[in-house]
Amino acid sequence: MTNSIPDKCRLQQSFWSAMQATGLNPVAVLRQARLPVTLHLDIRRFVSTAQLFSLWTAMSDLAGDPDYWLRFVQATESVGHQPMFVAACHACDFRDGIKRVARFKQFTMPERITVEERGSEVHIHKYWFHAEALEPDLSVDVSFAFLLSLGRRGTGQRLTPLRLELTRSGAPTAAQDSFFGCPIVPGKANDTLVFKASDLDRPFPGYNAELIEIITPALEESLSRLRPRSSFSEQVKAVLKRGFASGRPEISAVARNLGTSERTLQRRITDEGGSFRALVQEARKELGHKLLSDPDADVAEVACILGFQDTTSFYRAFRSWEGLSPQAWRSRNAMMQPG
Repeated sequence: MTNSIPDKCRLQQSFWSAMQATGLNPVAVLRQARLPVTLHLDIRRFVSTAQLFSLWTAMSDLAGDPDYWLRFVQATESVGHQPMFVAACHACDFRDGIKRVARFKQFTMPERITVEERGSEVHIHKYWFHAEALEPDLSVDVSFAFLLSLGRRGTGQRLTPLRLELTRSGAPTAAQDSFFGCPIVPGKANDTLVFKASDLDRPFPGYNAELIEIITPALEESLSRLRPRSSFSEQVKAVLKRGFASGRPEISAVARNLGTSERTLQRRITDEGGSFRALVQEARKELGHKLLSDPDADVAEVACILGFQDTTSFYRAFRSWEGLSPQAWRSRNAMMQPG
């Protein structure tokens, strides 16, 4: 299995921005991790799993604070989340939100998030295909804190896990107890966040003012509220844009979102001279253009938000739209912008 998954981890700009916001110098962290000190200047570069783990360890060592994970999470809130987190907040429920995050991981890391149903419990695990050592504690805490934050932000409720199981030994810190609000069990075989199964089915009401403040301009425009006077086809495309990150769009889900039946949805689209398949293509193309117009948006992240299975599929589709690669289109578009 590991041979088919490349050992390449892509770090988003939000990672370095949050690090700086906590008072850590990326150059000092990279030097401590024995990595090139200019690595943070080029987000297109990859690191291996071992190098990523060294980064987290260096951050923990230089911070000298067992609760640095909380400062890092809070810093990410202040500097702005990456578009994929925002897309996950637009999921239909917590389960779908986790699915979106897990899909994005497949585009950027040799890591998998698995959701295992055990009766009335749901166990969320993390697995690294190329790990030769345990995932650093800081990385584990940040990952699970983000998943819990997603559930709380999306539902608008203070969700509390059933328990947090950790491979490390020792008692939890006061900050861990306060943030997670559940029993924290050390010395387990795997790092696992456990929820009630019913919590994963809690709906996400959708857009709110807090999201507007953190969303990137490109995604904000494409994922805006439906305008009451827009055509039915435009409303369908807006719903599609909010749902692509979950994977292949289903007409039944779009119909439910718009409060109509599949048959009525199909008829109204046909009355406006279109088809559902064509609207899917149009919505993908429009959203792709908006996201790629943001120079900070990562191509892999754009591919995931658009619902493609991998970047190769996205490249193939984009070339069929524009006759260019996403990077070439972005460069040409940037040159055409008024200076």
